Formats: sequence, structure tokens, C-alpha cells
Amino acid sequence: MILTTTPSVEGKHITEYQGVVFGEVIAGVDFIKDFTAGLSNFFGGRSGTYEEELLRAREEAMRELEERARALGADAVVGIDVDYEVLGANNGMLMVTVSGTAVRLG
Repeated sequence: MILTTTPSVEGKHITEYQGVVFGEVIAGVDFIKDFTAGLSNFFGGRSGTYEEELLRAREEAMRELEERARALGADAVVGIDVDYEVLGANNGMLMVTVSGTAVRLG
């Protein structure tokens, strides 16, 4: 399956549009990650714990998008957009959404 942010696939012709597909993940950030990220904030540097959580959530959302496209019989998903949000009273939830158009290629 080809996954791309571009509106087309170079060298391929889109023969059929299957529809818009989505992948969504909402992940909670636990106390230990908050604590270690706070230390990174205080002492400076990057927060590896949050970066790992972000990477995991993005990969999971992309897998979900690909599965939904495959269920429609698509060969590719074009025009993929990735969005991030923080949710919850204390911004303790991370939401990653990906969307794109499932297509068949010729």
C-alpha cells in the first residue's frame, strides 16, 4: 500500500476514488511520563518520553488508516494529512488523527 501526502502517485494513474479514510488515536500520558517530561523542561533538553508516545500514536493512526483503505480495496492513500491535539482538563491526552483519500491505481 502506498501512503503519501501528495495528491497523486508519480508514474501511476488514479483509476478510482474509494473515499476518505481516517485513523485516530487518543493516548493518555501517565504520571511517570509527566514527571520525567517536567524534569526535561526544568533542566532543558528534549522529552524522549513524550516523543516516544507521539511516535507510537502516529504510527498506530497510520496503521489504522491503511487497514481502512485496504478494506475498501484501495492500492494507495493520497493527500494524507496528520493532525495533533491535546485534550482533557489538564491536557493529559494526546490525539493524533490522519486522513486521506483511498484510491485504486492503474
